[in-house]
Amino acid sequence: MSVVQKIQELEDVVLLSKHEQLVKGIINAIDEKELVQGSMLPSVNVMVRELGFARKTIVKAYSELKDRGIVESKNRLGYFVAHTATDQTVKVALLLYAFHTFQEVFYNTFRETVGENVQIDVFFHHNNFEVYEQTLTNIADRYGIYVIAPIPHKKNKILLDKIPPNKLLIADRYEALGNDYSYVSQHFETPTYQALETLKERLKDFDEVVLFFKQKSDYPIGILKAFETFTKQHNIKSKVLNRYSTKVLKKGKVYFTIGDIDLWELLKDCEKQNIQIGEELGIISHNDSPVKEIICGGITTISTDFALMGKQAAEFVLHRKKTQQIIPSTLLRRASL
Repeated sequence: MSVVQKIQELEDVVLLSKHEQLVKGIINAIDEKELVQGSMLPSVNVMVRELGFARKTIVKAYSELKDRGIVESKNRLGYFVAHTATDQTVKVALLLYAFHTFQEVFYNTFRETVGENVQIDVFFHHNNFEVYEQTLTNIADRYGIYVIAPIPHKKNKILLDKIPPNKLLIADRYEALGNDYSYVSQHFETPTYQALETLKERLKDFDEVVLFFKQKSDYPIGILKAFETFTKQHNIKSKVLNRYSTKVLKKGKVYFTIGDIDLWELLKDCEKQNIQIGEELGIISHNDSPVKEIICGGITTISTDFALMGKQAAEFVLHRKKTQQIIPSTLLRRASL
């Protein structure tokens, strides 16, 4: 039985619109294995001619199946069955910086909240704009929803404007795209400054505060700005280094790490030299994780709630309602300072 016949079987089902007949007819053909992965679907013109449905109705049905990841279109060739899991409700492209621990928290919550009927394809750009741009080009028009952690760049808005606002969610880093677009993001400069302000009296107990800030990386520039503003305003001796190394470790200082590699190396050296963390030197880390809650009695962190960010991103996918949220960052004070 042809796909067209499968659709025609549903014409007498009163509660189904023509659009729903098309979608259900194609799904039935896949479920009954009359269509398999890679099977070509009738063209829009064939559907119009044989069913008598409006062209826009056919296109709408094919677009819904594309958004769900069941059907894909190939330039000049037509529509094909891409996936035989017909219970999928949407196919999501998730483009992140990298799979750091805190982004794993985001992903795990996101994955759990959207449920099993949502297909998620994960991509990483590693703060490389060429990789980022090429990835966006490769995934264009292939997904129902795009959840993207953007790279700050002058071309970014041009790239993201190509995705319809109702299909795009900006996650993690904020990007000003206009009122039509959704985001679940965090800010860096103000929360970092406020956290340092809370720690001000404790920081004055130490000789110097050292920030490890890697230039030309994905480190948020807002953290650096907040650090420099705060230390200057309060006349606190400070230093910014590109990365941690054993030779810079000294008692009487506070070390502020953004990258976890710097933090782990710092903790290893403290253990080797029998330095008492929280007493002989202080540590602040950016982005919290379960490990930081318990290691060395707990590491003081400045962090947004990535589980909440993942949950809110999932709500956008499930309900397709515009959302514009800044997830607050908080100071989690522990034994390291």
